[in-house]
Amino acid sequence: MNEKLKVYDTKMQKTMDSLDGEMGTIRAGRANPNVLNRIMVDYYGTPTPIQQVANVSVPEPRMIQIQPWEKSMLKVIEKAIMVSDLGINPTNDGTAVRLIFPELTEERRKELVKDVKKKGEAAKVAIRNIRRDGNDAFKKLKGSDVSEDEIKNLEDELQKMTDKYVKEIDSAVEVKSKEVMTV
Repeated sequence: MNEKLKVYDTKMQKTMDSLDGEMGTIRAGRANPNVLNRIMVDYYGTPTPIQQVANVSVPEPRMIQIQPWEKSMLKVIEKAIMVSDLGINPTNDGTAVRLIFPELTEERRKELVKDVKKKGEAAKVAIRNIRRDGNDAFKKLKGSDVSEDEIKNLEDELQKMTDKYVKEIDSAVEVKSKEVMTV
């Protein structure tokens, strides 16, 4: 791959990775520990991800169990989950915090699919912006030691790269939408 194109491929790949991360936080009826990724707890004055202060496991399909390594963290973890946007009340039995995920309603599933599609669209816009930046950079090469044919080839390759990533986004959105709608 041309060095001039590598930069844009890397940026597009980062957009895909970001989308994958966001898709992972959308729950689809099953308990997924990734929903805790954005929740931080106060660990001796430092905001810390729950996974770094506790053992997070999924003992049942719709339950996440969080066992802190220090008992003093139980209340802190419980409070962090309550104030988060998860919308689930944790239960604390004195040794672990449990999150029970209710079955998703049809309406909620449709909302989640809309959210998935919105995230997919945002990722496509980001990819297209990267393409635009690349095309602008290539146009600035005119008049330098790069021929017009080379510039045209770079633009064509960048378009192919853009198409490839847009297809990947579409298939990721499709897969996640199916997963969310599956009861």
